[in-house]
Amino acid sequence: MQLSWRSSPSRASSEMGGTVVDRLVEANERYAAAFTDPGMDARPVLEVAVVACMDARIDLHAALGLELGDCHTVRNAGGVVTDDTIRSLAISQRALGTRSVVLIHHTGCGLESLSEDFRHELEREVGQRPTWAVEGFTDVDQDVRQSLRKVRTSPFLPHTDDVRGFVFDVRTGLLREITA
Repeated sequence: MQLSWRSSPSRASSEMGGTVVDRLVEANERYAAAFTDPGMDARPVLEVAVVACMDARIDLHAALGLELGDCHTVRNAGGVVTDDTIRSLAISQRALGTRSVVLIHHTGCGLESLSEDFRHELEREVGQRPTWAVEGFTDVDQDVRQSLRKVRTSPFLPHTDDVRGFVFDVRTGLLREITA
C-alpha cells in the first residue's frame, strides 16, 4: 500500500522513513530531472506584486489565474504589510519593474486570534523579546484597509496608484474587494 505523504505528514514520515524535508528534497530531485530553463527574467511579466497570507489553504497562482513568471509573491503571517513587506515591494518596484500591488488577506486567519500577548509569552518562554510585532487583528476588512494605507503612503514605493486589497474566502475561493 502506498501512503500519500500529503495525507498525514507525521504518519507518512514514520512509515516511509525520513522527514518531511527529506521528501521535499526527493520531490525536488524528480522535478529537476524533468526541468527545462524557462528562460525568464526576474521581472514579472504582469508587472504586479501580490502580498498575501502564508496560509497553506490558499493557492495564489490558481486563485488568480497566474502562471510562472507573472508576478512577485510576498507571503507572511496574515499578509500584513510590515517593514519587510515594504522592503520587498520597494525592490520589486524599483529594481524589477512592478507597478501594481495586490493585497490579499483571508477569512479564518490565524492572526485573528493572536495579540501582542503572543510576543510576551515568547519572551517569558525563551528569555528574549522578539524584535517583531505580531500584527494580529480582529477585523480582517479593517486590516486590509490599514495595509492599503501603508503601501499607498510609503515613501519607498514610487507606484502606488494601482494598489488594491481583497479578502479571500477560504470556503468559496472568491475574492471580495476592500476599498479604503
